[in-house]
Amino acid sequence: MTSLDKPTPDTDRTDQQEADAKAVTEAALFEAFGGIRGMVETVLPGLLFVTIFTINKDLHTSAIAALAVSLVLVVVRLIRKDTVKHALSGVFGVAFGVVFAMMTGNAKDFYLPGMIYTLGLALAYIVTTIAGVPLIGLILGPVFKENLSWRTRNPGRKKAYAKASWAWGLILLAKCAILFPLYWWADTAQLGWVLVALKIPPFLLAVYLTWVFLAKAPPPIDVFAEMEAEEQAEKARKAEAAAARNTEA
Repeated sequence: MTSLDKPTPDTDRTDQQEADAKAVTEAALFEAFGGIRGMVETVLPGLLFVTIFTINKDLHTSAIAALAVSLVLVVVRLIRKDTVKHALSGVFGVAFGVVFAMMTGNAKDFYLPGMIYTLGLALAYIVTTIAGVPLIGLILGPVFKENLSWRTRNPGRKKAYAKASWAWGLILLAKCAILFPLYWWADTAQLGWVLVALKIPPFLLAVYLTWVFLAKAPPPIDVFAEMEAEEQAEKARKAEAAAARNTEA
């Protein structure tokens, strides 16, 4: 290997920085979206509902089973002293579906609140991006300890958040374009199985694209570290001023 072939120290540092950025981004995405366990908690209630309904066509049994398993998932997290935000969101989603289906007597309405939520979320991603405050940045900013610093101080990162929000919005809109026609044309079992099948792949695609965009973006500005540094500097200035007064006295 010639000297021209050998990686320079600067190249090594750049590669390490890129690897660190990808690792940090991956960890933040897992924390924000719940990881594998969060995906299981999202899919399981709906899967149980459609499985039972496919077998016995009993709306009440299917709905109660779905709600029961979502509650069990929350209890398990509480016992393990894990964060319950993803499991709780699943409980509320299932509860809305159960109430709606029971009120109308139409089993397909178990899925309707979730479909409307997905459509609303897709529009939120798109509208906030057009407004210059991409939703994915609002979600991930606190996770990266940058809060809203990316809006004015980190334009490259704001651009990455905008791309990611467009990806989420368009992917969710495509999902809605499949599900809403099925709501009108398909029976409950067909709609349920398609919905279960579309739970994870679009989500993984959106998370992957977010990871790609953010891994190539400038690193986040740690505003918490900046505030701590400012507090330490202020304490040091006060200590110096007090020492100066004591010396003069």
